[in-house]
Amino acid sequence: MAGDGGSDRDAGGEWIWVRRPQEAEAAAAAAGWPAEEARPLKVVFASPARYFTDAAPIGNGRLGALVWGGVTSEKLQLNHDTLWTGGPGNYTNPKAPTVLSEVRSLVDKGLYPEATAVAYGLSGDETQSYQPLGDIDLAFGEHIKYTNYTRYLDLESATVNVTYSVGEVVYSREHFSSNPHQVIATKISANKPGAVSCTVSLATPLDHRIRVTDANEIIMEGSCPGEKPAGDGNASDHPPGMRFCAILYLLMSGANGQVQVLNDKMLKLDGADSAVLLLAAATSFEGPFVKPTESTLDPVASAFTTLNMARSMSYAQLKAYHMDDYQSLFQRVSLQLSRSSNDVLGGSTLAHLPENISQDTAVSDCTVQMVDCSRLNELNNSEKPTVDRIISFRHDEDPSLVELLFQFGRYLLISCSRPGTQVSNLQGIWNNETNAPWGAAPHPNINLQMNYWPSLPCNLSECQDPLFDFIRSLSVNGAKTAKVNYGVSGWVSHQVTDLWAKTSPDAGDPSWALWPMGGPWLATHLWEHYSFTMDREFLERTAYPLLEGSASFLLSWLIEGQEGYLETNPSTSPEHYFIAPDGKRASVSYSTTMDMSIIREVFSAVLLSADILGKSSTDVVQRIKAALPRLPPIKIGRDGTIMEWARDFQDAEPHHRHVSHLFGLYPGHTMTLEQTPDLCKAVANTLYKRGDKGPGWSTSWKMALWAHLHNSEHAYKMILQLITLIDPNHERDKEGGLYSNLFTAHPPFQIDANFGFPAALCEMLVQSTGSDLYLLPALPRNKWPHGSVKGLRARGGVTVNICWKEGSLHEALVWSGSSGNSLARVHYGDRSAMISTSPGQVYRFNSELKCLETCPL
Repeated sequence: MAGDGGSDRDAGGEWIWVRRPQEAEAAAAAAGWPAEEARPLKVVFASPARYFTDAAPIGNGRLGALVWGGVTSEKLQLNHDTLWTGGPGNYTNPKAPTVLSEVRSLVDKGLYPEATAVAYGLSGDETQSYQPLGDIDLAFGEHIKYTNYTRYLDLESATVNVTYSVGEVVYSREHFSSNPHQVIATKISANKPGAVSCTVSLATPLDHRIRVTDANEIIMEGSCPGEKPAGDGNASDHPPGMRFCAILYLLMSGANGQVQVLNDKMLKLDGADSAVLLLAAATSFEGPFVKPTESTLDPVASAFTTLNMARSMSYAQLKAYHMDDYQSLFQRVSLQLSRSSNDVLGGSTLAHLPENISQDTAVSDCTVQMVDCSRLNELNNSEKPTVDRIISFRHDEDPSLVELLFQFGRYLLISCSRPGTQVSNLQGIWNNETNAPWGAAPHPNINLQMNYWPSLPCNLSECQDPLFDFIRSLSVNGAKTAKVNYGVSGWVSHQVTDLWAKTSPDAGDPSWALWPMGGPWLATHLWEHYSFTMDREFLERTAYPLLEGSASFLLSWLIEGQEGYLETNPSTSPEHYFIAPDGKRASVSYSTTMDMSIIREVFSAVLLSADILGKSSTDVVQRIKAALPRLPPIKIGRDGTIMEWARDFQDAEPHHRHVSHLFGLYPGHTMTLEQTPDLCKAVANTLYKRGDKGPGWSTSWKMALWAHLHNSEHAYKMILQLITLIDPNHERDKEGGLYSNLFTAHPPFQIDANFGFPAALCEMLVQSTGSDLYLLPALPRNKWPHGSVKGLRARGGVTVNICWKEGSLHEALVWSGSSGNSLARVHYGDRSAMISTSPGQVYRFNSELKCLETCPL
């Protein structure tokens, strides 16, 4: 045992890893906050999975699996982040300039339906599609009568566990996906020696071949289609593309266990005490600019290299490294939400308090310590099947389920986006179809951005690294698209992209395909990363060059308008139609509110960055300063809502799922309650007009918007809206909701709301600018009157712990690890206080925002 991040064998041969305390824990201890009683964070299942969305996800950023947890047979559905169809494409269209000129002319004449029809000529090729790697299949026998079945995903350890009894024998399986060793590990065991027997095999819907070696290895080699599959999803009909290899290694224990090969494709295990399976996988992906046919990478050699490293260690060692790596990220943030004792007990607190507990001791100074029966109720809830908790949430509004969904989103981000991997796609890394919904492709008209909303406030900034790598690739292809298609400088990217960093418009309806603001919106994430981390080196080397390139495109894309403003033409509001003056539907016009809101964000980020880096005299900066006053303002329509288009068109679909024109409130910064109260009133009117219903991602976005209006009641209403069970057999009957494994629904499954939810919940608890920190701005006090959150990050380079009692702030801890932090004021309700922080010092504030003390971290 080692106490400072190291490890050693104990007497029993197992490894125990004793981790350093997380920063938020250390700050709480330094300020004298009592330790919290940990609550179980488990997604629990009462039976094996029947559907993809009943299975439990694991992942290491690159290699993912969904554990079905069967008894007669087990399935681990496998994915690799670089397993995509196709290869690098030509994202330019030499005919586009002529079409662009015609579209602009029609827009200038007010012929919007005609402009929409002609704009189809600006379309490009379809995106490629994410592919499943295949399955690990375990067969244990037919007609097994079992009892005491449990299956759960433990968010604290990032493991999936399955247990059941057959007679007097208790069987168990444990699964995890290791980031340090890049393998999926499974341990199968029983409480009776010699009781583990099964058949082990690999399968894939892709073109492949399988062989077994004498070393208990199943080797599966294959290739993806060289083009996106047709609607039938038959991958074998297409020429070969990306090559891949998966190797499954079987290690058994027990003196009487035997392994034999079946049909040269499977392994049969008999009479073992336990067994360990290790799966390594690799592809020939050598980057977004290298064709699969020209790749020099050998996926078989790569997979063997990975496997050999992993199997040089014991299962206990692999798990110890996995736990240390994962928990170093996951345990940075804790959240506890509690109701009043009345709500939990269903009556008077005094009437139901145990005799040895007084009313005064029911809640501690800083950490919610509910009465014994309340805690017992919460612990019991955590062991219930999660599907039952979703169903009952409408009535019991269990706050521990909100905690679970919050931490599940953080778990998924850690599991599907790590430094060196690909960006989280539309399904993270979990996809079981060769013809996935929307190709499982990243969509930068909201979905890709939402995937990364929680990375900064939820203290997972490293998980955003793949996004920055991806933006770099988009800037390369996007410079070609901008030059050829539009005759402008800088770089551009549109509404949908793929592994190959596609930047041209997609093929299809201009209402969604013709949207060149995808790249600029992604560029705003670069400035956000700096504003949270205050990492000047990142700003100078990574963020500023990409921001400047995006701004160069926007400066060239803006043209002189008829009203004296600079305008974007053509312009769409993503996926939405309006009614043109002639009564026909159209989507193409000019200067939509979202266009202008994103442009302002990019220009602001460049100006702020230039001031910090001493680049304020550059040509781009001077052009931005000249352009900003000439951008059309956000306008309020006749019905008191934010105008979505430059003209007050009739909305073709008033309850449309997108709220693009509200970008300036969140995630943008051009509308605030303090600076633009009239616009914020119009935002509220817009949200009421749009309605609450919508896909999961729309619900999460509205939740964040209501939080920024400081409307805790309506933000909480969006939580009720999201936590609704979706039946996979009838998923199209409603929008939004959760599946039994907590995956969020569009429907079908899209992972964006899983990430939008924790981000929006953060906005309910903490909001920030570079200089101002707002505590509990949208706390639903009557729903969670007691609670605490530790480890949230805020702009200005600070971290925050907060505890509240009886619906009001009790104490807050604020600290910074950087001398470059810019925090100047702390706010709670109508109170504010000045603050000047020194790195490594924890500042303790009471409910009056009086700094009680400072102490070293």
